[in-house]
Amino acid sequence: MRDLDQAAFASLVEGHRRELQVHCYRMLGSFDDAEDLVQETFLRAWRKREAFEGRASIRAWLYRIATNACLDFLDRNPRRPVARSAGSAALTSDSPDDVNWLEPYPDLLLEPALPTDAEPDAALVAKETIELAFLVAIQHLPPKQRAALIMRDVLGWPASQTSAVLGLTVASVNSALQRARATLKEHLPPRRLEWAPAEDPTQAERRLLQRYMWVFERADAQALAELLHEDVRVTMPMLTACTPGMPDPLWLARDPLVADLTAVLDPSSPRYLGRWRSIPTRANRQPAVAHYVQRPGDTWYSPQSLDVLRPVDGRIAEITTFGPSRFPAFGLPATLGQAETLMS
Repeated sequence: MRDLDQAAFASLVEGHRRELQVHCYRMLGSFDDAEDLVQETFLRAWRKREAFEGRASIRAWLYRIATNACLDFLDRNPRRPVARSAGSAALTSDSPDDVNWLEPYPDLLLEPALPTDAEPDAALVAKETIELAFLVAIQHLPPKQRAALIMRDVLGWPASQTSAVLGLTVASVNSALQRARATLKEHLPPRRLEWAPAEDPTQAERRLLQRYMWVFERADAQALAELLHEDVRVTMPMLTACTPGMPDPLWLARDPLVADLTAVLDPSSPRYLGRWRSIPTRANRQPAVAHYVQRPGDTWYSPQSLDVLRPVDGRIAEITTFGPSRFPAFGLPATLGQAETLMS
């Protein structure tokens, strides 16, 4: 390793970029921060290349560096989910906490993250520990507990290897893991106490997604109620006041959501945004929809929002809405022309 020049070293580690980015994303909950931390990982690895003795694989070595880079980042930038204010609409005792740094992860970048060999980490992305419900839940864990849970339950590392990365005894790692598992169950949605491998979208899921897009394109907000579970959760991380038409507060139940959307879709309402077009996509192994709006007087459709859906038993149990700043990472168009019809 010490004899490699910078170009040869970059070629050696670059193949692990995507899976390391997924690992950092789980640790941080932020797509952008994960990209930055992978770069930091490669810089640290280059500086420490002479210390690599080959007793572990390069992948395991990089994971160790990436994990500690994430822990250092969280130490410098402590952040925990915060309880919603008493003024939030439809606030209940089990309303989700705000994780306002949460960002979606494009599925188109998940497949390249799969390792190409038969090492134990080969299930890294195949395991359904990338969905948003899981990401939100693990943000409640202290950083070292979060790292212990990811390394033990997601990566499948032994306690001894995890303890070496975290600088803890094996007993401390096992204790941290047990506490992390208990906390995780407290914060996962009631229907999501266990996570399972992702499956390909079913025909029923595709029909549900199409009906959801029709709600917006046909301006039929009342039809939305039929698609939603009665206890649906609608959260809107990172939506700022400069995003037109987005409701405040940032958490809505079913009835307030339908009422709000009715005003946004009604041409006679002062809150009317315009005509909508939608593009299906996927994020975090979940169906998602990118919305565009043609505002009155415009001849084009501008990016509006990205909805990530969690279907349960044929209806939508959760909607997580992100702002249009996420569109480039998904390879979505910057605008849509007036003549473009995406539902056909």
